[in-house]
Amino acid sequence: MPEQPRASVAILTYNGEDYLEHILKQLRLQEFEGEFETIVIDSGSTDSTLEIVSRFPEVRLITIPNEEFGHGRTRNLAAREARGEFIAYLTHDAVPSDEHWLAELIDPFDRFPDVVAVLGKQIARPRAFPLQKYEIHGTFRNLGPDFGTTIFYDAPFAATQGIRDAMAFYSDVNSAARRAFLVDVLPYRNVRYAEDQLFGRDIIDSGYAKAYAGRASVQHSNDLTLSEYGHRIFDETVGLRQIGHAIPPISKWAALKHSLRGSLGDSARIVLDRGYSWKRKLYWLAINPFFQFRKWFSYQASTHVDIADTGAIRAGSLEHKRKTRDES
Repeated sequence: MPEQPRASVAILTYNGEDYLEHILKQLRLQEFEGEFETIVIDSGSTDSTLEIVSRFPEVRLITIPNEEFGHGRTRNLAAREARGEFIAYLTHDAVPSDEHWLAELIDPFDRFPDVVAVLGKQIARPRAFPLQKYEIHGTFRNLGPDFGTTIFYDAPFAATQGIRDAMAFYSDVNSAARRAFLVDVLPYRNVRYAEDQLFGRDIIDSGYAKAYAGRASVQHSNDLTLSEYGHRIFDETVGLRQIGHAIPPISKWAALKHSLRGSLGDSARIVLDRGYSWKRKLYWLAINPFFQFRKWFSYQASTHVDIADTGAIRAGSLEHKRKTRDES
């Protein structure tokens, strides 16, 4: 066997042909002290994902039936299969921004021995619709500055649920953990959705520390149509309710007010956004409000659905719709 790598990079794939080759090429460019391995765990892709992987002989491929996939369960499988001291996770549409991504993601473990997990920054793709772009950038800006590392841990002052939820925020789109911690101490829980948010909460509640590494960035935003975006909001909100987040139901009137307020706020940002040409600004000023309305009325529906009603959840779920479409 070759020398044990210092880190393992695990990419979970399912029909990931759009970005996978770019991801694997970026991994080849990483400047990392020590060796690292790359693992792809594929859950039944029917596109060219497996053919792309075959062009990178350094990648270890593990295939599982689609029905065996679980957001937490499959990440636990990756941890058991990995050989590195640390395991970094990427989704099949998260592209490392530069050659320092892995080094920056692992660095907090070396500097802060109490840290058991690290999440990195996400940057929206240029074609992301403004609502999505501004939410992504706002979320990660609130986690801490890019020039340093932010540590999150339980503390006596964190008494309110809102503060604890903010401290526990975690996304495994771009993340890393101590492999032994995942395997022997606190694995991901096998839930339908929001496994990363639950993992972040488990870390804080169990007395461990996690970090945010703003310089370990990936380009990532979900490529969604207007209809798909609504189903995605449904999945996210129901998933949070299923893991115990207290999300009170809202009325359609409240959804309308949130939609209008969000549209006005985004419109002001679009006008000032130097990333858009004037033609693109006019386009988004006309189109983006539809995404705001789709978001809030999907959110409203998701706050009322019975989380024990499997049929209703499947009817609103983007993941279920995509899986059903791919099987047909």
